Amino acid sequence: MARAPAFLALMCLVVSSLAGGAEANNNVGVYMLKRGNFSVKMTNWGATIMSIVVPNSKGHLADVVLGKDTLNEYFNDGCYFGPLTGRVGQRIARGRFVLDGKVYHTYVNDGRNTIHGGRRGFSKVVWTVKEYVAGGSSPYITLFYRSFDGEEGFPGDLDVYATYQLTGPYALSIRTNATALNRATPVNLLQHLYLNLGGEGSGDVLGHKLRLAASRYTPLDDELLPSSGRVAPVAGTSYDFRSPTPIGARVRRVSGGRGLVGYDTNYVIDGEGMRKFAAVWDDASGRGVELWANQPAMQLYTGNGLNDTVRGKGGKVYGRYGGFCLETQGYPDAVNHPEFPSQTLRPGQVYKHDMLYKFYF
Repeated sequence: MARAPAFLALMCLVVSSLAGGAEANNNVGVYMLKRGNFSVKMTNWGATIMSIVVPNSKGHLADVVLGKDTLNEYFNDGCYFGPLTGRVGQRIARGRFVLDGKVYHTYVNDGRNTIHGGRRGFSKVVWTVKEYVAGGSSPYITLFYRSFDGEEGFPGDLDVYATYQLTGPYALSIRTNATALNRATPVNLLQHLYLNLGGEGSGDVLGHKLRLAASRYTPLDDELLPSSGRVAPVAGTSYDFRSPTPIGARVRRVSGGRGLVGYDTNYVIDGEGMRKFAAVWDDASGRGVELWANQPAMQLYTGNGLNDTVRGKGGKVYGRYGGFCLETQGYPDAVNHPEFPSQTLRPGQVYKHDMLYKFYF
């Protein structure tokens, strides 16, 4: 456990060295999508969701997204509060992979490994606003980013689009696609949204009841890498959420890697295509959310790295387990595991990753 404090500091500071750069201050704005009493606030810095405000059954509104108050604070955020990460979300072992016989080295920013695209991943760049409709029956914003050949060590130019749209009374759709322009490259985009259905800063989420459509998971080592390449059944383990179970019921029985305790676990989601991955319900607030997506896997993260020193909105301090992340994705470190579904995108091919958050009360 002695290693934990250093790791906690790393988790929330790995990308802060870019803050205040010229790019962080040019053409960055805040955009609101609003439908009735349901609203989502975005910034094109990192394609980041800054807030989601939803009512409960009594009509009481709350912002259920952990984050910061100002754009400047997002420039300095190393905890990944709400951005779209890439070119490859999650970890790449030793910042190295081989593609078509050539060795590529990506920027190492997580111990010996790469996480969420490197030091200057998609979460730390300015996205271009292509379209923006703030109100009406289906408000939306479409963002664009061209990732250049060699960025953070990844091969080839890549065009990426992300559309955030309120498609129902309390439904947020996120549709992303990426096209490889001239060279083969791995792609695994990941939305790193921290939720607390009681409201951000309202305490921990251990009482939230979680159900996952996952009968299997990928065991991870102490560096949170699937080093064994195994896929194992959740039955009889502390990773089993096939029936609604409080997040905190077994949270202290699982390792979050490097001395941390809690879930930082990749689940293999049953079925194919667009399907329901997860449902979460909070008895105390009377709010729930369903997450639908079309990817093969999802990382459950329970905010193990929030260590009572991370300041959020309104000066609140976010403690451990103060939020949860449901990160739909491909398998972690798939570029180094041919036994996992491939993340390689060939020139002209299009990667598509769709997500749908349905809030209810």
